[in-house]
Amino acid sequence: RCSFQNVTFGIHKKKTRNFTAPPIAELMGMWITEVSEGRIVFAAEPAEYQYNPLGTVHGGVAATLLDSAMGCAVQSMLPAGTGYTTLEIKVNYLRSMTSKTGVVYSEGKIIHLGGRVATAEGRITDADGKLYAHGTTTCIVLRPQG
Repeated sequence: RCSFQNVTFGIHKKKTRNFTAPPIAELMGMWITEVSEGRIVFAAEPAEYQYNPLGTVHGGVAATLLDSAMGCAVQSMLPAGTGYTTLEIKVNYLRSMTSKTGVVYSEGKIIHLGGRVATAEGRITDADGKLYAHGTTTCIVLRPQG
């Protein structure tokens, strides 16, 4: 497992950043497996505590995994001091996940980075490459004022 330590973000890589995992990562049981400019992969293991009344993992789990991966793919291309926030997310659910699914991987890749808007795409697959969900996002780029 790759943690949130020694992760280098941004095209202006002056130094490696060490930071603690955000609370959502702990709540979701997410960890980073790969990171590069414009691409990141998170992993998580679906669990029963994430179930909806139908006995499968709630769709919000997939949406959160995709939002995290796609957003971090955008963040990986931004200069230091520049942020982003999600304006829109679209998720296509293809099959349900359960605690028997095993570890899933949420890969985010940047599509476009403009001055004000960025777009990215994401996919959730299992260890065999079976596709569970895919999506796209539009993010607003938040450049420092002044």
